[in-house]
Amino acid sequence: MPENGSSITRSTPRLARRLLTAALALPLAAGGLMAGGLAAAAPARAATSAVPSGPTASVTLGDSYISGEAGRWKGNAAGTSGSRNGTDRAWNGSSADASRIYGATASSGCDRSDVAEVLSASTGAQNEINLACSGAVAANVYRAANGGQSYKGEAPQADQLATVARQNNVKLITLSIGGNDLGFADIISNCVQDYLIWYSYCHDSAQSSIDSKLPTAMAGVGKAIDEIRAVMTGAGYAPGDYRLVLQSYPSPIPRSSEMRYPESGWTRSNTGGCPFWDGDADWARDSMVPQISTALAGVASAKGAQFLDLSDMLQGREVCSTATRQPTSASGPSATTSEWARFLDGGLNSTQGALQESMHPNYYGQQALGRCLTLLWGRTSGDYSCRNTAGQDASGMYLAAR
Repeated sequence: MPENGSSITRSTPRLARRLLTAALALPLAAGGLMAGGLAAAAPARAATSAVPSGPTASVTLGDSYISGEAGRWKGNAAGTSGSRNGTDRAWNGSSADASRIYGATASSGCDRSDVAEVLSASTGAQNEINLACSGAVAANVYRAANGGQSYKGEAPQADQLATVARQNNVKLITLSIGGNDLGFADIISNCVQDYLIWYSYCHDSAQSSIDSKLPTAMAGVGKAIDEIRAVMTGAGYAPGDYRLVLQSYPSPIPRSSEMRYPESGWTRSNTGGCPFWDGDADWARDSMVPQISTALAGVASAKGAQFLDLSDMLQGREVCSTATRQPTSASGPSATTSEWARFLDGGLNSTQGALQESMHPNYYGQQALGRCLTLLWGRTSGDYSCRNTAGQDASGMYLAAR
């Protein structure tokens, strides 16, 4: 994406190389996807419930879609100003300091933002604790004693939860996991390469890849839930003492009919940051994402967790959506008009931020996620999908029975 705003022809090889490099390196710390059959497993129950008497707590675990990745950005702008037309919240007037948004986790790459879902939600909890880490797979959630793996210098998330559960009265646990187990970053990278270099579709091979990894990935999500239940039981909780929510993933790009930039030329790449063919965009939005949500819903049902479907959460707010616009120096970012997901942060915009922020809910998206969780907290049972209201900010989010 050229920071000088100059037009570039479709055949420019230099741009293609830069965007391809970004796509190849893309470590999307998020994204999860579809479900296979899992045998129902009744949660273990503590022999005697002895819930800690500490402050109430809401806890999030999992990957980048719940850690707060991309919370640094208010919309997207291919501008040249230091603040990127007001979109870069890390800008301090002279440089960009990601720790302003991600705190100490900016250096580790876990990227827990100051507007992450657990912090944006209002559940009445006295403590809001974010244990999720950008890039995590299911094995990073398991207890170390049961195959769990440390990640980015941190103990497995279930082991961290054990400490939290003893020191707090945990009322809500929300989990987002599975996308990295399915290789979502590789799928995005391949689709971008096919658009920029090979002039071919990616969805057939991507679908095959997902299908082959699905059983193992969904089994991993199920085990992560079992590990969380075991930790809570060990800390003295009965299943009814807290709520466990599994959530799915939204689509960061729109279907082709809602793309703001044409399929031909370079604007999808150098301005919009959404280098995908129409056919691949339609597959991702209307096939892959719903299929993944259905799969995760199956896991939640088998494991006795409440399910929050986010597949339509960004409808009309996606990167390059016709219903949004990029901020300019004269008209800054807005929750009602800006995109709610981060564009592909590479190519000619490679100096803007970290590549791993790409294709994640941004500042506005994180606030919307928090509102979804707030609404779900008010529904003590049942599965729901969370959607936005066109032209409104996060206060317009609403739940629909699934």
